[in-house]
Amino acid sequence: MLLRLAISALTLGLGSFPASAQAEARNQLVGAWRMVSATIDPGGRNIPAYGEKPNGLLVFTADMHFIEVLTDGGAPRFASDTRGAGTDEENRRAMARSIGFFGTYTVDEEGAFSGNHVDGATFPNWVGSTRTREQLTLTVVGDQMTEHFRRPEGTRVQIEWRRAERGR
Repeated sequence: MLLRLAISALTLGLGSFPASAQAEARNQLVGAWRMVSATIDPGGRNIPAYGEKPNGLLVFTADMHFIEVLTDGGAPRFASDTRGAGTDEENRRAMARSIGFFGTYTVDEEGAFSGNHVDGATFPNWVGSTRTREQLTLTVVGDQMTEHFRRPEGTRVQIEWRRAERGR
């Protein structure tokens, strides 16, 4: 009898959680993800977006924040060895081969990605932008995630992610 009352109370309590809390419980995105590959398709060409050695990390927190850093793992080092003292060419190459941004995200009632808002970015034009499923989709299947993004000028970007292993 006591067990039945406890189960009933627990069931009633779970039913009273707001929808957002229930979605968070099923959130498919939470955790750290490592970039496996990234391609862009300008004018029908499928080329590496971050060089031959793409290196990136995407983290989704349970409190609905995210941070994404994408880099070219094969980018040459700056000759000066000082971030603020690169040549014009080094700075252009670094900007073109990397991006970092962060903000908040939402999931639907099934726990699938539904949108994000960028609070800060190394590319200032993205700050304050909001993306919905029309511009950005994230599809999770097991420990794999595929990202499809369409840049404002129409170029398509596809990034493949793998759930990061603990300690790596």
